[in-house]
Amino acid sequence: MMQELGKLLVFIGIIFVVIGFLLIIFPKIPYIGKLPGDIYIEKDNFSFYFPLATCIILSIIASLILYFLTKH
Repeated sequence: MMQELGKLLVFIGIIFVVIGFLLIIFPKIPYIGKLPGDIYIEKDNFSFYFPLATCIILSIIASLILYFLTKH
């Protein structure tokens, strides 16, 4: 049980390192955060931004990746 948890944590760490390097190399990813469905409200002294559509798409992608990785 502990070995499986250790392997999972190492795998998640590797994924974070890869994502970190990608963000350093490509600081601006086109269309991420500017999709239709992302909420952006700007008033005089206030701005609110919630990337709803971006979160949904990233969640679907992550779910598919995890599904295919855990499929037996």
